[in-house]
Amino acid sequence: MLVRMIYVSRAVNPNSGSATDSILASAREHNLSNGITGILCYGGGIYLQALEGGRNQINALYQQIVNDKRHSDVVILLYEEITERRFGGWTMGQVNLTRLNTSIVLKYSETHDLNPYAVSGSVSLALLEELMATASIIGRG
Repeated sequence: MLVRMIYVSRAVNPNSGSATDSILASAREHNLSNGITGILCYGGGIYLQALEGGRNQINALYQQIVNDKRHSDVVILLYEEITERRFGGWTMGQVNLTRLNTSIVLKYSETHDLNPYAVSGSVSLALLEELMATASIIGRG
């Protein structure tokens, strides 16, 4: 059974680009061998991630994320059974939220600073889909 999960977390060390690079590298390696696809958005010390794959694999990965010392304040925004993947082209695509066009962010947020903790999971999914449609996601990897 396929599921989609979207979660948000805070970077423990928000000024470390190497932490984000490390998360992306390990995600791409782990996800490929476990049939997991998704995207990772980061900016302002916040990670917003969508993951798709088998229920057992996504649940196990979520436990790893919760225990990962690079993340804090991990919150699930959306968890749903799906019939097909929306982010199937990426083992882990990436988006730098600080480089987004502010009009895209304002479409889904009260201010030009996106705060995934303050929006619903469906709003987060709509934002991620728009990022995909506008080719803001890089690193098909």
